[in-house]
Amino acid sequence: MTSLWLSDRAEAADRPDVPQRADVVVVGAGITGLTTAVLLARAGKSVVVLEARHIGAGASGNTTGKVSLLQGTKLSRIASKHGEDVLRAYATGNSEGRDWLLRYCDEHGVSAQREDAFSYAQSPDGVGDARSELDAGRAAGLDVTWCDEADVPFPFHGGVRLADQAQIDPVPLLHSLAAELDSHGGSVISGARVHAVSGRRPLRIDVRLSTVDAQHPAHVQITAHQCILATGIPILDRGAFFARVKPERSYCLAFDVPGDVTRSMFLSVDSPTRSIRYAPTAEGDKLVVGGAGHTVGRAASPSRGIEELARWTRLHYPGAVQTHFWSAQDYTAIDELPYVGPLLPGLDTIHIATGFDKWGMTNGVAAALALSSRILGGRMDWSAAFASWRKGELTGVSTALQANLEVGLNLAKGWVSPWAAGAERPGDGDGVVSGPPWRMRADSVVDGEAHTTSPVCPHLGGVVRWNDADKAWECPLHGSRFAPDGELLEGPATRGLTPSAEKTSGPA
Repeated sequence: MTSLWLSDRAEAADRPDVPQRADVVVVGAGITGLTTAVLLARAGKSVVVLEARHIGAGASGNTTGKVSLLQGTKLSRIASKHGEDVLRAYATGNSEGRDWLLRYCDEHGVSAQREDAFSYAQSPDGVGDARSELDAGRAAGLDVTWCDEADVPFPFHGGVRLADQAQIDPVPLLHSLAAELDSHGGSVISGARVHAVSGRRPLRIDVRLSTVDAQHPAHVQITAHQCILATGIPILDRGAFFARVKPERSYCLAFDVPGDVTRSMFLSVDSPTRSIRYAPTAEGDKLVVGGAGHTVGRAASPSRGIEELARWTRLHYPGAVQTHFWSAQDYTAIDELPYVGPLLPGLDTIHIATGFDKWGMTNGVAAALALSSRILGGRMDWSAAFASWRKGELTGVSTALQANLEVGLNLAKGWVSPWAAGAERPGDGDGVVSGPPWRMRADSVVDGEAHTTSPVCPHLGGVVRWNDADKAWECPLHGSRFAPDGELLEGPATRGLTPSAEKTSGPA
């Protein structure tokens, strides 16, 4: 399951030596981490980027690649909770993020296609939401217009149009940023998973390396003046951001389509979500269709949603042949606005960036601009709307209470259900959690190979569930994800599931 963007792109085999110290350590080699690193390196800071897997392994390499200020119903949701001043600040930050990214692409030869963006209604029931987005877009100062019709083969009952947005293949951009960082004396260390940050001045960053030989020990420690956690969700529990965002998994399919493909970018405002764009490739333009999203670890069968998405595509694009399938994970903040800034109030040494709600191509760059400005002593007035700690978060209290009630229910259900269900052996492509609480096990079979691990997430003791589309274990509490053999894929956990031979302990 490799994204269209990452397909056929080999990672560099050599890894730079890990330095013992740096001015700034950035954790995560996605759009936010690499852009922040470049901005700081340009200003003369010594910067090291630590990436647990490879460049673009997270959301940035598995995105739809849309670079747009029109974001489904995002603007109207912000307007309903925060009013016009905050809405305008959010739009300004995204506008500056988009413009910086497109200037960078132009200056460094990275391809970007300027296209119109639509937030549209698939049915009469969605027209009201689309109209609300039109009003919010105008309030935000965007030149949005209403369209009753569009030249598309799928149902369209009216929508909002914003001209001259963009779409990209994100991977060449990420590698261009990494190359510029290297030219300024910085480095990206792949296969370097951060599992602890301690101290204050300096910070001590403890790192596990996946490739170990005579030149590369298993564990290293880096000292730094500042650390930026650009990991999707902070890997440190200080600040409890895991309880302030909701992890969402969504899916993309790429197709070869006979004839012309849809040129503009479309995103439905009503369910089920449909996201459409085209992607230029050496073999011709492909159609990219996204949707089938769900809260991580809480879907009975994600593969059924993906099958429905594929059927929808073939219905409206006859002859479409699927070539790629991939998924990504992102996080929605309880009050709709991203969290960018100190991990704790008044702590100017550890910074975070999360809550982009699937719009990292603009929000991620805006976060990088805000973080680098803060570290370098600059000022961006719009960045208050992105603050990691803000009074306006009270607007999300009811959402947070509901979300954390669901977390508690999923925690209890995870420890009881396997015992009540009894023993069950998985078939190929399946995973099953079974056994009483004191002896639970997670069994899976993928491509004929059987795996057994503990099902207990090491973050906060949730019991994982099987994702039959990604063939991975997911924690329904806060979105940690694991390979069939228990290897950690995504945080907030910082280590994998324990081998089944180890005793399973209850939730902390």
